[in-house]
Amino acid sequence: MAWIRTEGLDDASDLVTDALARLTALYPAEYRPIDLDGIVGSHSLLPSVMYHAFATFGELMSDDLPLSRAQHEMIATVVSAANRCEY
Repeated sequence: MAWIRTEGLDDASDLVTDALARLTALYPAEYRPIDLDGIVGSHSLLPSVMYHAFATFGELMSDDLPLSRAQHEMIATVVSAANRCEY
């Protein structure tokens, strides 16, 4: 398994905590809190990249878009099944 140095919440820079706060504002309530575990944490050394990489999902889940949450989930499930990924 690869090892990637990351920042934890306790030692995160101001840039990382700012990016997390801005991401949290974009994400639906059921996807919060966003923290530095897993894939998000692997981007913590590049806070600008972390923000832009994960902001896409937040924007795609916006309540302003015409798809319902159930439709988003159905699409994600079908795509994951087609790609033989764990959802």
